[in-house]
Amino acid sequence: MKERSVLVIGGGVSGIQASLDLANRGLRVYLVEKTPSIGGKMAQLDKTFPTMDCSICILAPKMIECLRHPNITLLTYSVVEDIRGSAGNFEVVIRRLGRCVDEEKCTGCGICAGICPIRVSNEFDCRLGVRSAIYVPYAQAVPLVYTVNKKHCIGCGLCEMSCDADAINLGMPDQKMRINVGSIIVSVGYDIFNPSSLKEYGFGLYPNVITSLQFERLANASGPTGGSIVRPSDGKHAKRIVFIQCVGSRSQKTGYDYCSSACCMYATKEAILIKEHEPESEVYIFYLDLKVFGKGFQEFVNRAKENWGVKYINGRPGEIEEDPKTSDLILRYEDPSSLTVKEMVTDLVVLCPAFISELDNKKIAEILGVKTDEYGFFQALELPYASVDTNVLGVFVCGCCQGPKDIPESVAQASGAAERAAEIIAITTSKGGKK
Repeated sequence: MKERSVLVIGGGVSGIQASLDLANRGLRVYLVEKTPSIGGKMAQLDKTFPTMDCSICILAPKMIECLRHPNITLLTYSVVEDIRGSAGNFEVVIRRLGRCVDEEKCTGCGICAGICPIRVSNEFDCRLGVRSAIYVPYAQAVPLVYTVNKKHCIGCGLCEMSCDADAINLGMPDQKMRINVGSIIVSVGYDIFNPSSLKEYGFGLYPNVITSLQFERLANASGPTGGSIVRPSDGKHAKRIVFIQCVGSRSQKTGYDYCSSACCMYATKEAILIKEHEPESEVYIFYLDLKVFGKGFQEFVNRAKENWGVKYINGRPGEIEEDPKTSDLILRYEDPSSLTVKEMVTDLVVLCPAFISELDNKKIAEILGVKTDEYGFFQALELPYASVDTNVLGVFVCGCCQGPKDIPESVAQASGAAERAAEIIAITTSKGGKK
């Protein structure tokens, strides 16, 4: 019998959109996400470009709809272990990691996190903040269920004793489940290049050199500083901030010689955020080329220059040093107008790293039999005409796991993948009967 259900791997904005499109068609959807909450990297952002809308305000209603939709089975803190079969009838093995908290009983009250004696770096805040060993990634997490990180838990049992709902079981094991689906959509997102390998920028050495994703958490009202843009070294408000584009990307040295597509625009957005917070701040963006090809994108950059006073400098700093007395950062760069080397002293440097493929892509590709390109992204069958199809019939890709792109492009591609997944099910069920 052929299956009228779809597996969606990855619960970022593209996976969420694909799931909702399919579920609204009347198809059964299994949405698998390896972290404790859906939302992906969009949940970490403060605003979106070029409209400057609140990111979580757009995302949260979709997350809640996913949770409540009768046709969607949400499987967070879960990983796909094995897939066999073919289009119309894939057999899937999913490992549900033991989160040590009963999802049906947990009320999300947070008492357990408050009483936990352990504090570790918070991954959601890009390690700028801290969390307890039992935690939710962020306040709007879906599902709003706490998870025990077994690597950090010392087994003191205080959380178990404090839980009036009797939801915590520190001995909860992993569980396996098997499902059958007619088609599969992969939307596992992306990672960002670790700039610590580029010694000239001092990332990981100088605390006031951060990544753009770390900046998003600084600027976010729900972040570790409550939205204050301060220096990690001393908590001082940053008054002069420099953005450096193409860190790791467009470089044969790092092996990522492609453009990451969204960096020019999100750097402009973050620069405007700074000026909104502190109008007297000085903001500089060092760039190689401005890739502003979307609707309203050039106008957005023009507004940043003309209305907000953001200064764009064509070039890339060759070296950053720290003043050991003040923790200020000294940038050296070539001025293209005079062809001389200049210095700039700044409070904070924000690096805009390359979008790179997730480390798990290789494993997922092997399980599915799907090809990846030389950078580790899932390979589309044919661009641009079959941009969501893979070499395996019934398996589709969308979002940044197929290549760097912005949120609107990811969402549009997700809807395309959903259409193709539904089409495959319609074809296979018409041949083999419905289930």
